[in-house]
Amino acid sequence: MTRRLCSLPRQPAPSFAAGLTAERQGALLAGRRMWVNGTVLHYCFLDTATDASVIPVPGTAELRRVPWGGGAGQRDVVRECFREWQGLGIGVTFAEVGDRREAELRIGFQAGAGSWSAVGRGALSVGRGERTMNFGWDVTAPGERGTVLHQIGHALGLVHEHQSPFAGLHWDDEAVYAELAGPPNFWSRQTTYANVLRTLDAGEASGSVWDPQSVMALPFGPGLVLEPEQYRGGLHPSGTPSPADKELVLRWYPPAEPAGPAPLVPFRSVPLGLGPADQADFVVEPPETRDYTVGTFGDADTVLVVFEERDGEARYLAGHDDGGGPDNAVVGVRLVRGRRYFVRVRLYSGWGAGETAVMCW
Repeated sequence: MTRRLCSLPRQPAPSFAAGLTAERQGALLAGRRMWVNGTVLHYCFLDTATDASVIPVPGTAELRRVPWGGGAGQRDVVRECFREWQGLGIGVTFAEVGDRREAELRIGFQAGAGSWSAVGRGALSVGRGERTMNFGWDVTAPGERGTVLHQIGHALGLVHEHQSPFAGLHWDDEAVYAELAGPPNFWSRQTTYANVLRTLDAGEASGSVWDPQSVMALPFGPGLVLEPEQYRGGLHPSGTPSPADKELVLRWYPPAEPAGPAPLVPFRSVPLGLGPADQADFVVEPPETRDYTVGTFGDADTVLVVFEERDGEARYLAGHDDGGGPDNAVVGVRLVRGRRYFVRVRLYSGWGAGETAVMCW
């Protein structure tokens, strides 16, 4: 029996500055999905009374309203799954909020609209009135907890494991198209290609080793995979984060250093001895209230984010992704004396012969 599967929205084609090497493009592909470590991801559940899609009724000129809100049981399953990912000890944390304007992740339960999520920092490009995640069927049903864990994995930046170039899967394409065109998915060929048959570039893949037990792999029945022979009977992932998932997400988002971030004093540059996907964290306690500039220097592709400490929590203030272009990541922010701020710099890739550094001035 075919299960209902994750249907990610079509992802925009990546664009890069001219002249980038394949190595730098690969680093940017994976790195652009990643949050800077230490980010607090706020999530909210959209309201049944006010949030809805208006869709046409087939065969008529009428429209009907389909609410986005979900019941208490569904919301509780999602909360439990956030706690399960958090329980791995990752450096990114989740916090539920009631105001969508404060939420990077906005969750709906529109029935029949598929289950999907924005991938990693892609959530930041979604309008504040829109969902970044949807559950299109009852996730309290037996066996559906894996659907929720899978979508939260996407929110952390993980992609579909069965599309990994390291899997070496040879699909019976037409059999896959036919299977997913029928119930319960009713997918178009474009959706099937985007979510199953398209092989990711090496730089897009979550890891460098194929993990058939990953929570990011979708289940498939027999007759769809031709090779390797051991998967002709189908793919049957466990539906929970595998050991390899845990290793990967902890490598992306390691626990915070016990010593805490180093100080970043205005007008004193600090060298960055980072490797690809490494991150440096700093704390700024401004000596006066004024507009400041925080930026990186040197030959590197980076993302830089400034957070303000509010009620003991780091809240996003400003950020800049240099996108692999010739300019460095730089933000202008107003800092207030007596408050604490955090600067986090994550490296996609280093290049050239120069040193890299960060400074606040």
